[in-house]
Amino acid sequence: MPCNGRFPTLILLASILTGGLAASGWRTLAATGVVAGMVMLGIAATFLVSWGLSRTLLKGVPSFFALELPPFRPPQWGQILVRSLSDRTLVVLKRAVCVAAPAGALTWLLANTQIGGSSLLGGLAGGLDPLGKLLGLDGFILAAFILGLPANEIVLPILIMGYLSTGAMQEIKELETLQGLFLAHGWTWLTALNMLLFSLLHFPCATTLLTIRRETESWKWTALAAAIPTLVAAAVCLLTAAGARACGL
Repeated sequence: MPCNGRFPTLILLASILTGGLAASGWRTLAATGVVAGMVMLGIAATFLVSWGLSRTLLKGVPSFFALELPPFRPPQWGQILVRSLSDRTLVVLKRAVCVAAPAGALTWLLANTQIGGSSLLGGLAGGLDPLGKLLGLDGFILAAFILGLPANEIVLPILIMGYLSTGAMQEIKELETLQGLFLAHGWTWLTALNMLLFSLLHFPCATTLLTIRRETESWKWTALAAAIPTLVAAAVCLLTAAGARACGL
């Protein structure tokens, strides 16, 4: 299921994918349809994976959900505000900082450490490029998703930083400028489509994975929660890319 952090990327890529309809005035409607289609695809993938798990890893495991309701009392507004701040806001921020700070430092080091005239980020992207091309993407896109583990919102800034070879995350607000940057790095409609699909289906962010670890008390299920969506995303991109190439598109 796409979280709030994925929607900016989905909307932007849908706008780029439907850019050819700008002159006819149908671009916004078409982009909206693409995003809505991605959401429906995510729901279908969720049901399909749940069906598969219930017949494999979870076969024979009873499925139930127990919800205990406390006695109804008039709300105590002070306690609600304090508990909401301490149990929700601060806890989530603490998890985000614990993950984002080391990841941000790692991204900065990769982008600013030069070896042989190329940054470590460029070297990472080069190593991932064969796999990226196989999936209809490229190495910089895969590197951006890996380094964007702390939050889905930073995947595109990391990708732009890699393409521009800068030492800091960048943000380009003009859609035409961003589209030109992607085209200059070999993007096609297939690249945009497969990045849409990978953005929709790939592993959860680090904060979600930490929550899964806390709730399940199991590293196995946390690893599976990251691996299963990623394998599904890779399989869908691989099939899409292979189908497009087989049809000569």
